[in-house]
Amino acid sequence: MEPGKLLDPLSDPGSTPKKQKKTHECSECGKSFAHKKVHVGRGSSQGLEGGKSFSGKDPKDSRSPFRPQPHKCEECDVRFGQKSHRLTHQKIHTGEKPYQCLECGKSFLQRGKLRIHERIHTGEKPYKCWECGKSFSSNGSLRLHEKIHTGIRPYRCFECGKCFTQSSSLRTHEKTHRGEKNEKCLECGKCFTLKSHLVQHQRIHTGERPYECPECEKRFVDASNLWRHQKGHRGELPYNCGECGKCFGQKYQLRRHQRVHTGEKPYRCVECGKSFAQKENLWTHLKTHTGEKLYRCLECGKCFARKGNLLAHQKTHTGEKPYQCFECGQFFSSTSNLRSHVKTHTGEKNYKCLDCGRTFAHSSHHRRHARIHVGEKPHKCSECDKCFSQKNTLVRHQRIHT
Repeated sequence: MEPGKLLDPLSDPGSTPKKQKKTHECSECGKSFAHKKVHVGRGSSQGLEGGKSFSGKDPKDSRSPFRPQPHKCEECDVRFGQKSHRLTHQKIHTGEKPYQCLECGKSFLQRGKLRIHERIHTGEKPYKCWECGKSFSSNGSLRLHEKIHTGIRPYRCFECGKCFTQSSSLRTHEKTHRGEKNEKCLECGKCFTLKSHLVQHQRIHTGERPYECPECEKRFVDASNLWRHQKGHRGELPYNCGECGKCFGQKYQLRRHQRVHTGEKPYRCVECGKSFAQKENLWTHLKTHTGEKLYRCLECGKCFARKGNLLAHQKTHTGEKPYQCFECGQFFSSTSNLRSHVKTHTGEKNYKCLDCGRTFAHSSHHRRHARIHVGEKPHKCSECDKCFSQKNTLVRHQRIHT
């Protein structure tokens, strides 16, 4: 063999090379079609010389493999290469969802989707992000999460310029500009932008809590609440209160708790001026002005503004008192009643009056006392229009008229 000469890797050194027919000639240098790839190359970038472009396979190349797609959907004319793919696709038109979750009853179009959903109940998260260590139940969720680290946000809102990693997130965001809320609750008439938010809201009326903690069997309305709760079992409580040492799984929970010590109440009712430490308490209070009571007892028909109040009320019918004081053995129907009772043993008084320094065990007692300093008297007698700072004082006064 001559020095510097290369052998054809597909040919046998001992064999005589066959003369190949060169029917396709390169327009650049006149050589055979196989050599043309040197000039044309692959990909979609511009050439470095002469401004030539590169396009990969020629669509007119007769040697490109043809994949027949004989299975056609009769509804939308989409074609598939395999019959099984067409049958799965047609379930979109029929609404058929044959795969049902045994835990919560939710149905799915594909078995793979059901398996991913079941990981919500089992807590299984096999897909891990190598950047931050966060785990996910599906590979798709991991891929979407990884875009956070790359900083790629290709979907931009033309109204406000905000960018998103997913097209679905952009579509959802655009509804906020249009004020579009197509998903309506048939029970109370409340409307939502997303169907998932409607489904979650409807559990208020049904009392459904499909997500159960495998550790303590406590149930939750949605998966995110269950995930936060499970952090407590795993000991993942990195946020510590400097005042009392209590630990929390998320930073916003610590900030909300610290308002107990600072007395901060940033949420104010525009109707009566009353302030609250938590947004949820303000929402509940606003229902006293609107008269809205969504939670109804099926036993006696009594309605409540808060779900917690309904659950506590229902125990009056069952007589259930599952919460026991370890000090004296007394039983209570709710954890809040038990916590209030325990303070009689510990002498704990966390609520301090900033005007006179007096301390109280309960926030309600603290609020009631504060009215003395501001002169607030919200309880008015309907007979003589006399006002009182405490409700029990009004009740005693009304005996004069009766």
